[in-house]
Amino acid sequence: MKWLFACLALAFLTASPVGAVQPDEFLKDPALEARARELGKDLRCLVCQNQSIDDSDADLARDLRVLLRQRLVAGDTDLQAKQFIVDRYGDYVLLNPPFKAGTIALWVGPGVFLLLALLGATLYLRRRTSGDGAPNAAAPLTDSEQQRLAALLKDDKTS
Repeated sequence: MKWLFACLALAFLTASPVGAVQPDEFLKDPALEARARELGKDLRCLVCQNQSIDDSDADLARDLRVLLRQRLVAGDTDLQAKQFIVDRYGDYVLLNPPFKAGTIALWVGPGVFLLLALLGATLYLRRRTSGDGAPNAAAPLTDSEQQRLAALLKDDKTS
């Protein structure tokens, strides 16, 4: 049992995400490399779309990592280096785009869809039930239908 627990623990510890930064991309200055890694976490891989450039193996992500490191080595601040890439690729390159007119659909859209879904579900459930909350009952039987039902039940009991 201890052996199984140890194997599971080892599997969970080794299953952590591994960055795609290649050894030849690392900067010699550890402080600059740390800044580059932090900035890379906020930039989207334009090929993979839901991964940061640090997590992606795509060639374009590698190019963006190299470009980001070149800007930092050239003396850009974090904001300047990030803005340089945003100026070239647009707000889409940011994993967390800013709230402005061009990105309002990204921020407001999911809430609008959720409200529309809730409204649709509410209308559906209201139509499905009557005003007292009970499901709509079938219309009552007419006199001729009740007589026919009684005759059928009577015939069924005698069989």
